[in-house]
Amino acid sequence: MRRGGYHPNMTAPRFWFAGSTEEFAPADLVQQAMLADRAGFDGTGLSDHFAPWFPDGRGTQAWVTLGAIGQQTTKMLGTGVTPVVHHYHPGLIAQAFMSLEELYPGRVYLGVGSGESVNESPLGLAWPDIDEQHDRFASGLEAITALWRGETVTMDASWFALKDAKLYSRAPRAPKLYVSAFGVKAARIAGQYGDGLWTLGDPDTAPEIIDAYREACAKHGREPGEIIMQSGMAWAEDGDAALQGARRWKPTQLPEVYIDDISDPADMQRRADAQMTDDAFAREGFIVSADPDEHIERVREIADLGATVVCLQLIGQADPLGTIALYGDQVLPALRGVAAH
Repeated sequence: MRRGGYHPNMTAPRFWFAGSTEEFAPADLVQQAMLADRAGFDGTGLSDHFAPWFPDGRGTQAWVTLGAIGQQTTKMLGTGVTPVVHHYHPGLIAQAFMSLEELYPGRVYLGVGSGESVNESPLGLAWPDIDEQHDRFASGLEAITALWRGETVTMDASWFALKDAKLYSRAPRAPKLYVSAFGVKAARIAGQYGDGLWTLGDPDTAPEIIDAYREACAKHGREPGEIIMQSGMAWAEDGDAALQGARRWKPTQLPEVYIDDISDPADMQRRADAQMTDDAFAREGFIVSADPDEHIERVREIADLGATVVCLQLIGQADPLGTIALYGDQVLPALRGVAAH
């Protein structure tokens, strides 16, 4: 049952593909993005991680890889999401994504979030409490948006500083800024600074988060933008193989890894295995199934929550390229109401 606050999307949603920097090497991610572009996804992007959620994962640098992906694709391009609390200085984030926008005009978005300990603690951060995370996040977005407007910025936010800083290379327009929120406070930050909201396609939490975002937009005199909802996806001809190839992503379903000082991938994997069954992960968290109809139905349920964009992150080792092909051949055509080719 959907809760109050449901905002149906009266226009057809778009579908973005996201590659997983936590799981795949740079060349693999470029290949996946190329295939996703050709398969009919409306945009391509990458997660942005220094370290993975699980042992034996990857830590591919997202911005470098995006530059290569932009050369091989034709549609929207960005991160989902870049952490803004410590290991990226907001001035460098602003510079990097403005440069991407100059290279690929009209295509670039920056998805931002308040980060996780797994990304920050390995680089020496004493992980802050949740209130400090939100304060840092807001001040970082204040700096990024001011620099994108062409302002010369001096500010001391305690965790970073700018002194007469400005962007000397600027594209004719700024990238789009999409702000991740798993709770009401972050949704209010999204309404103040963002061109859209990025959240999970969870019917238990999304309505409240969307309401908080829209209220914050009204408070700050801004029109609400994109409502981007995300899920992971994995397919293989054999359902057990699909599950075994993707189950190491279970830690991403634990709320505490986004808030608490938990940075060891092996520890996160142990916690997830102790708290969550494989079936709950595949049926209630990400979309992990051998049945194309289940993929279609689950994505449609996310879109029906009011998403203007559904971002589908490729996970799992069983058949990643086959997953992209399935979406191009069957899932996306069904969602768009056209005959599969």
